[in-house]
Amino acid sequence: MFPVDLYVKVRRAVMVENKSEREVARYFGIHRKTVRKMCQFAVPPGYRRTQEAISPTLAPFA
Repeated sequence: MFPVDLYVKVRRAVMVENKSEREVARYFGIHRKTVRKMCQFAVPPGYRRTQEAISPTLAPFA
């Protein structure tokens, strides 16, 4: 996971300074797809569990 300050630097370079995603990726040493994802989200998206945790041992009592 990348720190928030890197998100800010990447987004600024692409959106404000009008540098290409490829150029920014090369400068910061990250993949082009990562740069594209950073431009989509203002802050890093947190981990989201797809399904609720199941507790088979305690299920009969819940």
